[in-house]
Amino acid sequence: MPSSSSTSTTSHSWASFLLLIRSSPSPIPVHAHLLKLGLLPHPHLRNALLHSHAQLGLLHLARRLFDELSHWALPDSNSLLSAYFKWGHLREARALFDATPRRNVVTWTTMVTGYARIGDLESARRCFDAMPDRTVVSWNAMLSGYSQNGFEDEALRLFHEMVGAGFQPNETTWVTVISSCAARGDPSLADSLAALLHQVRGIDFNCFLKTALLDMYAKCGRLAAARRIFDDLAPHNNTVAWNAMVSAFMRSGDLASARELFDRMLNKDVVSWNSMIAGYAQNGQSAFAVRLFKDMVTLTGEHPKPDEVTMASVFSACGHLGTLEIGKWAVAFLEKNQIRLGTSGYNSLIFMYSKCGSIEDAQRIFQEMQRKDVVSYNTLISGLAAHGRGREALEVMSKMKEEGIDPDRVTYVSILTACSHGGLLQEGRRLFETIKAPSNDHYACMVDLLGRAGELEEAKRLIQIIPMKPHAGVYGSLLNACRIHRRTDLAEMAAYGLFEIEPNNSGNYVLLSNIYAQAGRWEDVDKVRQMMRRRGVKKATGWSWVEHKGEVHKFLAGDRSHERCSEIYHLLANLRRRMQRAGYVAEGSCVLRDVVEEDREEMVVVHSEKLAVCFALIVSEAGEAIRVMKNMRVCWDCHTAIKTISKLEGREIIVRDNNRFHHFLEGQCSCKDYW
Repeated sequence: MPSSSSTSTTSHSWASFLLLIRSSPSPIPVHAHLLKLGLLPHPHLRNALLHSHAQLGLLHLARRLFDELSHWALPDSNSLLSAYFKWGHLREARALFDATPRRNVVTWTTMVTGYARIGDLESARRCFDAMPDRTVVSWNAMLSGYSQNGFEDEALRLFHEMVGAGFQPNETTWVTVISSCAARGDPSLADSLAALLHQVRGIDFNCFLKTALLDMYAKCGRLAAARRIFDDLAPHNNTVAWNAMVSAFMRSGDLASARELFDRMLNKDVVSWNSMIAGYAQNGQSAFAVRLFKDMVTLTGEHPKPDEVTMASVFSACGHLGTLEIGKWAVAFLEKNQIRLGTSGYNSLIFMYSKCGSIEDAQRIFQEMQRKDVVSYNTLISGLAAHGRGREALEVMSKMKEEGIDPDRVTYVSILTACSHGGLLQEGRRLFETIKAPSNDHYACMVDLLGRAGELEEAKRLIQIIPMKPHAGVYGSLLNACRIHRRTDLAEMAAYGLFEIEPNNSGNYVLLSNIYAQAGRWEDVDKVRQMMRRRGVKKATGWSWVEHKGEVHKFLAGDRSHERCSEIYHLLANLRRRMQRAGYVAEGSCVLRDVVEEDREEMVVVHSEKLAVCFALIVSEAGEAIRVMKNMRVCWDCHTAIKTISKLEGREIIVRDNNRFHHFLEGQCSCKDYW
């Protein structure tokens, strides 16, 4: 019979070994020592050792230890079961579960958690439904599975089922359910859920729960409620809460408040920077997005390393700006810092190259991608459409179907646009007939396609049978077709449809005015201008810009503010003389009637895109392609002028307007004079 002192010593040894197992970076030496001392059969030591092996991925050792046990307990099998799921050994997990005769609630919950974490929610739910007994932890495991895999509605239904079954949700339950509500973005649901939470007694409104509430309010548009919680959390300097509040301000369009909060943050993580950069890009402030990214990677001090989300936002911003040089600098930064891109990151890169006028680079990235999703195909098809490459877009769509990826609504909008810009009438008709329930966007593309082909009466009939109220895109497509084909009668119908839908869009008034001017109907031009004055509609300012050495140079019509103004106007005058000798005549109808003919011609000559082209010619190398971006549709006169300049200068001139890309070369344009 052992003495009390030896028993005490042994107990002390067990406690020491338990501590050693849990703190040691490798359990293997401890395992060997326990085996030598004959202490391995002790249940607590054995389970701790098995658990340590399993959690470190040493599954062969854990399994050997498990198999050598003459009598194993549920904690042993549960530890091994959890590890199998953690390290992706699903078959072994299922086999162990099936071989376990006695299962407790932990065993079942481990199965639910394991399946849910890998996204196999059907298997998780089958295990959950088969459980003889459940705890709050079991419900939380299933709730978390739904929430984290994007099944918010299922999570909310299960939550109500849980409450109906008499279980009391704990803080973890509420955080999960609130996160599901946040993803839904439903303000009324957020209000009702918050009201229900505040009726519950005994809930610990800890930092995690308050942060989840803040995020829910922020994503559901309840900024005042979010701000109250944020102010309550501010002393704790909770970075997650700060990030949620910054994102909320960005989402609501309050960029100034978002920036003020961001600048006050003491501990900015990569999510903080991403929220600001993405927020700027999504709110039409791409230049600020790029500038902030440059601050992130160049300013002194401790800044987190950009990740895929950062780079995707930067690529998107560069695409919107059309700044290819900055975009290529960002790509070089990505490669130098070995930032890995997933599918979404590559999609943003395709978007950037397409929008910057380098469709060949966009195609190259697409070909290099290991995994493509529907967005990958849509982005490339849209890019090819904008560049007038309809046949290539059709080939990409065929490849998409061969790969088993189903086209969606966006795919059909992009491919119909490609058919329109490529003049592929019959192909577009066939594709349109395959759409089960065409949307307004699809009808708008079809009207544009028919308009390009000169089938304006068919376009009109199509508008008349649209099963829903046509949106602005439908009438806008018809109005532009009327401009090209000089159909004043149909133009009036289209324009007045637009005036009803978007009465403050100056572009529609200007386009109708130009159509009247082309027809010499100057009294009607005056009527349109008077209508604009009565309605308080002001003509939007058009501008063009060129990127040079990482800087954006912006030009307005008649702009003389640029530092190289004298060189620009000198070249423009020289080009004008050469163009006139080549047969170019300025199109005065682009300027209002009450300007005398000579002045009208002079005003057309100094349109922003011409100034931008001249600047680009000055700063670029001989023979180099130049890229010009414009925020509005390029006017008829500038289009004719740039065609002539491309021939005189022997340059490819790529112009992006708000409708498409124009590739001018040898006096021709890729749009075939329809845009």
